[in-house]
Amino acid sequence: MFHLRNKIALSHTTGRHQKHHLCIKLQEFFGSSLHMSSKSILMALTCSTITKEFILSIPIGKFLIYFVPQGSSFAFINAIEVFPAPPDFISDEPTQISRTGNSNDYKGLLSQALQTIHRINVGGPTLTPDNDTLLRTWLPDDSYLTNSGIAKNSGVFSGRPNYDLVTDFIAPDLVYRTSKEMASNDSNITWSYDVTRDARHLIRVHFYDVISVSQNVLSFFLYINSNFSQNINPYREEGKLETPFFMDFVVDSDDSGFINISIGPDSNSIIMEMMGKSNLVPVTHKSNNMSPFIIGGVVLGGLVLVCIFGGLLFIGLRRRKPKPVETSEWSPLPIFKGSSHGNSKTPSKEGTITASPVPNLNLGLRIPLDEIQLATKNFDKKLQIGKGGFGTVYQGTLRNGLKVAVKRSQPGSGQGLLEFQTEIMVLSKIRHRHLGSLIGYCDERLEMILVYELMEKGTLRDHLYNAKLPCLSWKQRLNICIGAARGLHYLHKGASGGIIHRDVKSTNILLDENLVAKVADFSLSRSGPPDQSHVSTGIKGTFGYLNPEYFKTQQLTEKSDVYSFGVVLLEVLYARPAINPALPREQVNLAEWGMRCKNKGLLDQIVDPSIRDQINPNSLRKFAEITEKCLQEDACDRPGMGDVAWDLEYALQLQQTAVVQEPLEDSASNVNGMLSLHVIQHLPSTNIEFEGDDMSIIKEDESDSVPSASGVFSQLKMDEAR
Repeated sequence: MFHLRNKIALSHTTGRHQKHHLCIKLQEFFGSSLHMSSKSILMALTCSTITKEFILSIPIGKFLIYFVPQGSSFAFINAIEVFPAPPDFISDEPTQISRTGNSNDYKGLLSQALQTIHRINVGGPTLTPDNDTLLRTWLPDDSYLTNSGIAKNSGVFSGRPNYDLVTDFIAPDLVYRTSKEMASNDSNITWSYDVTRDARHLIRVHFYDVISVSQNVLSFFLYINSNFSQNINPYREEGKLETPFFMDFVVDSDDSGFINISIGPDSNSIIMEMMGKSNLVPVTHKSNNMSPFIIGGVVLGGLVLVCIFGGLLFIGLRRRKPKPVETSEWSPLPIFKGSSHGNSKTPSKEGTITASPVPNLNLGLRIPLDEIQLATKNFDKKLQIGKGGFGTVYQGTLRNGLKVAVKRSQPGSGQGLLEFQTEIMVLSKIRHRHLGSLIGYCDERLEMILVYELMEKGTLRDHLYNAKLPCLSWKQRLNICIGAARGLHYLHKGASGGIIHRDVKSTNILLDENLVAKVADFSLSRSGPPDQSHVSTGIKGTFGYLNPEYFKTQQLTEKSDVYSFGVVLLEVLYARPAINPALPREQVNLAEWGMRCKNKGLLDQIVDPSIRDQINPNSLRKFAEITEKCLQEDACDRPGMGDVAWDLEYALQLQQTAVVQEPLEDSASNVNGMLSLHVIQHLPSTNIEFEGDDMSIIKEDESDSVPSASGVFSQLKMDEAR
C-alpha cells in the first residue's frame, strides 16, 4: 500500500523485456488520513482491481517502477509481473497513418512505452491467461461491433496454423482459429473502439487464411478511420497458404474518441491488435469481390489490442495539444477528414450496408423508427417538403409536439453512408445559432434517417427564385448573409483543426420563422488539420460553387468555402442560379459573369430588380468588394470568413445610414444627389462583438476612405479592403 511516492526496483539479464505482462493490479480508495477504520478497509476490499499492461524495450540491468498516488489517495499494488517478449515482438518501422489518411513509415517505435487498451478475439470466446503464451486476456468482439446482425461466429477451424514468420507468442492458436462470417457479400463488418483523443495508437491486425485451397484466391480491404484503406492478399503477403501474419499501423487519432476498423467483402480471417488513443468511424466500401467473407483469423479472427503510447515518458508521443483558436469557449469537434489513400484497388463507391452503419456513440440521439413513422404519417407524400442527393425530406411532428424535418435515404440503397455518419458526428457536437441542429437519427431496419429542427421558411434559394414567396428586402438579405458567414466562421475557427463545410450553396442556408439563417447539410464536411494547410481529397460539391483551385489541385481548404460563399453572395444580389444553361454562354456561370459585369461598371444594371431601388450605393459598393475578394482565383488572396462577416456587417451599417427622404423634398431627387450632400458614417476598425455564441471578429489595417457617391458604380474595381 502506498500513500506517498514510492518505487520498486527490478532487474533482468536477458536483453529486451516487456511489461506486456507487467501486470499492475491497483486498488485505490480515498480517505482523509492514514488511519484505516474497519469501514475504510471494507471499502478497499470491495473495490475492483485495475490491471494495466505495458510493453517496454529496456536495456539489461535494473529498472524502476514509480507509484505516485494523487492527493489523499492510497494505492494497493497486488502484483507486478514481468515477462520477456520475443526479439521481434514489436516492429520498429510500422506504417503511420496521419489524420488525413496519408501513410508513411514510422520509425523509433521501440523507444516508446505502450499501454494496452483493447485486445479482442474476433469470432471467439474470452481467452484467459491460461490459454496464452504471454498470459494475456482476449475478449470477445461482439460488444465492439457497430451492427451485430451483419456477422456471425463461424466456428473453430480444426487445423493448426503454419507458424513461419510469426510464433504463438504473437497470438495463440485459438485466436487465429476462430472467426466471424459475413452475413452478406455486399456489406462491411465494422468494429468501433473508444480511445483517447488526439494521440497515436499502434494498431496490430492479424490475418490467417483458413479457407483458400489455391493461391491468390482471397483479396479484401481493410479500412481504418474512414480515410485509409489497404488491399489485403494473404498469399501475396506470405507466399504460402495457412500462414498467420500481421500488420502494424501507427494511427494519428482525431478528437472524436473512437477508432473504427472495417473489413470489406472477401473471404478471410483477421485478428486485430491496436495500441494507442484514437477515434475512428467505419467506412464501408462496396467491393466487386466475392462471396461471404470470413473475418476472424483471416478470418477477421479477432484481436484488437490498443496500447497508448506513454504520454509523459516520451515527449514525441505525448498527447498532442490542439491548435489554439480565437476563443477557448468552444469544445473540440470530431470530424472525419482527409483523403482516400491506400492501395490503388480501393473501391471507389461510397459503400453499402445491410444494417446499422453507425456505432453506438451513446449520444442519446437515436430515435425509434416507429416514432419517425408516426411523426411523418408513415412518410406520407403530402408531407414531403424537399428532395436531394441523400434522399427525401419530410415535415413531421414528434410525440412531444416538436416540429421536425426528416431526411430519409432510399431504404436499403446504402448510398451516402459516409455522409450519414459525418452529419451525425459533426452535428452531435456543435451548437451555434447559425448552424442547423440535429434532433436525432435512426438506423433501424436498413434505414438511414436524420431528424433536424424544422426551418419554417425553407431555403435561401426558395426565397430568391420562388415568385410565390415574399421578396426579401436588401436588409433582410444582408442579415441572412451575415448569419451564414458567422456560422461558417464558427466551423472554420471554433473547433480544433476546424471544419470545412465543402458544399456551401443557397439550398444549404436555411431560414427559420424569423428569417435567421442557419448553415445546414454537413454530409460532405471535412476537417482542416492543425498541422496542414490543406486536405487532399476527391472533388465533391456542387458545380457553380466549386473553387477553381480545388478543381485543379484537389486540395481543400477553408478558403474553398469562402469561394462558394462568394457565389452565394452573387445569388443574393442577382437572384439567379449559380449555373443556368438556358442563358447565353457568357452568362451561364454566375461567378464569371457577375465579376465581368462588376469590372465593366454594370453591376447596378443587373441587380435583382425587386430590390434595386432599396440599395444604398455605398452598401452595394461594399458588398461588391466582399464578393470579389471571396471569388479570387488564388486562395491566399481570399479573406477568412471572419473578415467576410465583418465586411457584411459594415455593408449593413452603410445601408442603415442611408438618408430617408422627407415628404416635402423633391421626389425626383436621386440617390447620387442625396449621398453627395450628406456625410456617411464610417465604422471604426475595431472589434464587432457578435451576440451569443458568435465569435468576436477583428478587422485591422484598413482605410476609412469612401469614394464619392457619383463614382460608386463606376469604381467597382476593388482598391482597399474594409
